[in-house]
Amino acid sequence: MFSGIIENIAVVSAIEKDKDNVNLTLTCPFAGELKIDQSISHNGVCLTVVSLGDGCYTVTAMKETLDRSNLGLLSVGDKVNVERSMIMNGRLDGHIVQGHVDMTAECIALEDANGSTYFTFKYPFDKDMARRGYFTVDKGSVTVNGVSLTVCNPTQDTFQVAIIPYTFEHTNFCDIKIGTKVNIEFDILGKYIARLNSLS
Repeated sequence: MFSGIIENIAVVSAIEKDKDNVNLTLTCPFAGELKIDQSISHNGVCLTVVSLGDGCYTVTAMKETLDRSNLGLLSVGDKVNVERSMIMNGRLDGHIVQGHVDMTAECIALEDANGSTYFTFKYPFDKDMARRGYFTVDKGSVTVNGVSLTVCNPTQDTFQVAIIPYTFEHTNFCDIKIGTKVNIEFDILGKYIARLNSLS
């Protein structure tokens, strides 16, 4: 479980295909503190550390993960938002993030907000998925590339988020442009409420 508060930016240093899987090696400031089997969020995707190197570590993404996320689009040198799992005796500064990415969305607009930036994202709308809680609500939570954010101006298939300069500079939002694919995880609380409503 994660909070959506990005800890560092890791850089992809190697990509190795293994049948339908992809092994990603990343350099990261906290790599020396990691251990095998540890869970780390990568652009919002929970992956397990499978090997360690000097200042780097390797994780494996399977086909299901690659199909649902933007990890399969990564190239050597790309920046990845990373967060280690939550310590349960601390404050929950973001919101409850499982690290189970639901789908990708595409950036369709950027708008200057006199110091901050509004990003608009569009995702494939599916009525059945929406009934199960896969949608956004105004002032609700959404995770974009692992970042816990507040939803603005949602429509059936789009939403906006406002990015302050600190978040822009300390996450890979600095590389997001119109057409960029991002990972999104809808709020787990909304999914549970939708499930309960379907049973009543």
